[in-house]
Amino acid sequence: MTKPSLLEPSFADALSAIEQSTELAPQMRSQWASALRQIAKALDKPMETLPARLTAMRFNLERLHHATVGANAKTLANQKSNVKAALRWFGKEHDVAPRGMPLTAAWAALRNSIGDYGRKARLSGFMRYCSGCGIEPAAVNEAALSQYFAYRMQTTSLATNLAARRSIARAWNVCVGHSAVWPQRKLAEPALQAADGPAWNDFPPGLQKDIDYYLASLQKIRKGTNGKRYRPCSATTIRTRRAELVAMVRKAVKIGIPIERFTSLTALVHPDVAGPVLDAYWRDNGDEPKIFTIELASKLVGLGRYLSLDQDAIDRLEDLRATLEEHRQAGLTEKNLAVVRKVLTPGVWRSVVNLPAQLMRDARASLPYAPVKAALTAQIAVAISILCFAPIRLGNLVAIRIDQNLIKPGGPGSSFWLSFPHYDVKNRVSLDFTFDDELTELIDEYIHQYRPHLIRGANSDFLFPGASGGPKTANMFSGQITDRIEEVTGLRLTVHQFRHAAAAIYLRHNPGAYEVVKRLLGHRNMQTTINFYCGLETVQANQDFGKMIRRQMRFEEDVA
Repeated sequence: MTKPSLLEPSFADALSAIEQSTELAPQMRSQWASALRQIAKALDKPMETLPARLTAMRFNLERLHHATVGANAKTLANQKSNVKAALRWFGKEHDVAPRGMPLTAAWAALRNSIGDYGRKARLSGFMRYCSGCGIEPAAVNEAALSQYFAYRMQTTSLATNLAARRSIARAWNVCVGHSAVWPQRKLAEPALQAADGPAWNDFPPGLQKDIDYYLASLQKIRKGTNGKRYRPCSATTIRTRRAELVAMVRKAVKIGIPIERFTSLTALVHPDVAGPVLDAYWRDNGDEPKIFTIELASKLVGLGRYLSLDQDAIDRLEDLRATLEEHRQAGLTEKNLAVVRKVLTPGVWRSVVNLPAQLMRDARASLPYAPVKAALTAQIAVAISILCFAPIRLGNLVAIRIDQNLIKPGGPGSSFWLSFPHYDVKNRVSLDFTFDDELTELIDEYIHQYRPHLIRGANSDFLFPGASGGPKTANMFSGQITDRIEEVTGLRLTVHQFRHAAAAIYLRHNPGAYEVVKRLLGHRNMQTTINFYCGLETVQANQDFGKMIRRQMRFEEDVA
C-alpha cells in the first residue's frame, strides 16, 4: 500500500520555514533544523511524511529511546526539546491548526453545533480529514469513513480497529438525531463481538452439575487414563476451562443446536456436537484455525476420555483434533519473534547483560542515603543476572530460597548453584545451574548488604522477599524487571522472553544443538524445543547465505 501524502504541513515545510526565517537567531535556526533532521532519521521516515504538528508527533517523540537511537540520553532529550520548540513556533507563525487541518466553513459550523465535548473530540479528526480532502458534510458516506481510517492507520498512532470505527460512526449518528443542521445520512455502526447466548442459569441442571463436578476434580491430584498422576490445576486454569465450556455451549446454541439437548457434559463433548462447534469456530477464524480452536480440539479429546465416551466417539474426536493439528504453526509467536530479532541484533543483548553491573553501581551510590531504594535496584540487578545465566520461569524466579534452591555445595567460599527439584518446576523437570565467581560475588553482595533492608527483620529465606515476608509478587516483580530493562536499553523484554533469547543466542553460535537447548530450558520433549526454535536456524542460514554472496561479489571485484 502506498503511503498517502500529508494533508497538512510536514517536517520538511517546518525546516524550510526555519531556515528562511529572519526572526530566529542563527544558533536557534541551526539547532532546530538539526533536531528536525535527527528526529526524522531516528523515526526512519522521510521528513515529507511527518506532520509538523506537536499533537500528532507527541507519541512518536516519547517512544524514541536513546539506546535504540544510538545517542546518549541527554542528547536525545535535547533533540526532542528542540523539535517541540520548533513545531510550536512553526504552528504559531504559519497558522498551522493545533489539531490538524483547518476546518472549512461548513465543517466549522457543524462542529460548533456539537454540545458534547467527548462527541466533538471523537469526530474532530474525521472532520479535519474531510476538510482537507474537500469532502462536504452532505457527501459523507461509508467510503469517506473508510478512506479516513486508511489515512489514520498510515499517518498516526491512533486506534483503527472495529471499536474505533464504531465510536466515530455512533457519534455521527447521535448528531444526526440531535442537530437540525446535521446531514441526515447515518453511518453503519459495526457490531462488536459480545458474549451473547444463554446465561449459566439457563443451562440444563444436569450440565451445570457435570461441569461443576469436572472443575472440582481439577482441583485435586488425579490419575489419568494412562495411570499417570496429575497435580491440581491452578485457579486461573480452572477459570479458563469453565469459560471455554460456557463459550462452547453458547456457540452450539448459536449454530442452531437446542440447549435442551445438553442434559450432561457427555452430550456436549460428543463429536455430534463437538464437530459442528469446532467447524463454527474455524469459520469464524478464517482460512486458518486459531490456536484457541486447535487447543480446544485437544482438550475435548482428553475430556472425552475423562467422561469414558465409547471408542468410536473417541476416535472421531481424535480425527477432529488431527485435522486441526495440521494447521498448528510451529515456532515463536510474532511478538516473541520480534524480541528475538532485536536480541540477535549486534549490541542489543550486550546492553542487557551489562545492565546488572550498571544497576549495582547505582545501588552502591544511593545506599548511604536511600537504603531501601538501593536494595530494590540491587534486587532487580540480581534478578536480571540470574535470568541471563539461568533462563528460568517467573514462578521459579520469585520462589528462590536461600540454602534450598540457591546453595553453595562446596561451602561458604565456593560458587553458587541454583537448583530446583522436579516437583517445583512447571513440567516436572529438575533444573540445575552453576554460577561463576563473578555472579556469585554479585549475589553475595546483594544478600549481605542490600537484602536486610527489604526483609525488615522478618525471618524470610526468599532471595527476593516481598513486603509481607513471603516471596515477591510475581506480576509486580516481572513488571519491575521489564520496565527497568526498557528504561535503560530500550528493549522491552519480559521474564519469560529471557528463555527465547537464551535459545536464540545459543543456537546462533551452535546450530542444531537442540538437545542442549532442551536441557537449558528444561523441556521434557525434544520436539517442543524443535517446534519453537527451528525457524531461528532459517534466519541464521539466510544470514550465512547473504555473507557468502557478499564474499563472492568481493572476490569477483578483486579478480576483475
